[in-house]
Amino acid sequence: MKKVLTPIHVRYQETDQMGVVYHANYLVWFEIGRTAFIEELGLSYFNMEQAGVVSPVVKANMDFKQPIRYGQPAYIETWIVAYDGLRTTYGYEIRDEEGNIAVTGTTDHVIVKKENFRPISVRRKFPDWHEAYLSALGDN
Repeated sequence: MKKVLTPIHVRYQETDQMGVVYHANYLVWFEIGRTAFIEELGLSYFNMEQAGVVSPVVKANMDFKQPIRYGQPAYIETWIVAYDGLRTTYGYEIRDEEGNIAVTGTTDHVIVKKENFRPISVRRKFPDWHEAYLSALGDN
């Protein structure tokens, strides 16, 4: 299974009154990790969108273990948990500099036509994505 580790620079505006990263910002970090993962596979969201297709989040889960604070180095590890040709589940672990897990989570995505949000088959529309995802899962 392929995993990609991406450094995160904690910005001051991402923190709350308690001095820790506000919980909703972890979803942004998930997206940063997911984009880095896709680019590591040699793929591009931009190219997908140019083809009239988008990949909305249809489900998100997060579990908070410990806070990340402003100025603290953070890293997000991203991988594919499940993929069936239509729906993709990405997994995430956000860690501090010592490797302690701060947040875990998953997001589910489908690939849809931009104009009507009808689901499409990745296998048929983007066979290169399909093969790359199978390879990242270790199914190839």
